[in-house]
Amino acid sequence: MRLGLNIGFVFGGDDHLDHLRLVKEAEALGFSVTWAAEAYGSDAATLLTWIAAQTSTIDVGAAVFQIPARTPAMTAMTAATLDRLSNGRFRLGLGVSGPQVSEGWHGVRFDKPLARTREYVAIVNSAMRRETVVFEGSHFTLPLPDGPGKPLKLSIRPVRDHVPIYLAAVGPKNLELAGEIADGWLGILNDPSYLGEQLNHIKAGRAARQPDLGSGASLDGFDVVASVPVMVGEDLEAAADPIRGYAALYIGGMGSREKNFYNALAVRMGYEEQAKEIQDLYLAKKHREAMAAVPQGFIDSISLLGGKERIAEKLTAYAEAGATTVALTPFEPTVEQRITTLRTVAEALELAGIGD
Repeated sequence: MRLGLNIGFVFGGDDHLDHLRLVKEAEALGFSVTWAAEAYGSDAATLLTWIAAQTSTIDVGAAVFQIPARTPAMTAMTAATLDRLSNGRFRLGLGVSGPQVSEGWHGVRFDKPLARTREYVAIVNSAMRRETVVFEGSHFTLPLPDGPGKPLKLSIRPVRDHVPIYLAAVGPKNLELAGEIADGWLGILNDPSYLGEQLNHIKAGRAARQPDLGSGASLDGFDVVASVPVMVGEDLEAAADPIRGYAALYIGGMGSREKNFYNALAVRMGYEEQAKEIQDLYLAKKHREAMAAVPQGFIDSISLLGGKERIAEKLTAYAEAGATTVALTPFEPTVEQRITTLRTVAEALELAGIGD
């Protein structure tokens, strides 16, 4: 198992300099990848280009590029450029975002996301293989049939024949799709005890990809990325407190009452009553109360909390459950404290004896 680093999606002031310090420390510690996200603030491509220019060994990954924000061809162009500029260190994470961002920010209907994602990835892969792109689907048609457009081919070459594609997936059908068409999965709110259930859906997708293997389809070569908050400290309740806002936002505020994928995930994980209470409070703008309603056990289950020995045990649980990368999100308030945390987790991985 390898370690990764999440650097989030909100940047302002000198935050980018702190994040660069953190990425360089992760690189020195042997972390495999740093991931950058985007919502409706900083874009991921610009940030990853800047980081790639100032690092040499750590991979740079989009977690994620929003599918409604870019045409498939634009994503292929960006991925090819980042792959060249990073000398083959780019990983392409994709996600459909949610109805609020897709329709409210990008003006793209949140319509049939599974079919849209399947077509999108097919076009990206075709373009990255430097084929002359011709595609006729329900959501994308290239070239348009009733105008002067002509089939085109990507005019630059990525460093690699195939840039790995990851899907951010939460629901069962999305997990199956990730197993079928992607090289890795970007998970969130990952509890090792529930990870096996999620991987069963991914394996079903792999079986569709490898029908000759049936239910014996393997996840060999498939990167299972568990995104995990981390706080070092012997007082577990105090360590959990900074993570409460993150958990309440996802369970309560990342979507509407009718469609919140993360709330539905918490329900599947066994927190139905708590998930409803958190959402009710959050949507009523009672954010502090929503944070307080997140169970300590839930935060502990999806996070690395405690000292080095306890973190080593939890990393072992992730590895045994099937995670191949644990991507850390440190929640300490200063960059110096976050650097210390990265070092502690790296030592915990060595203590556990499960690092690649």
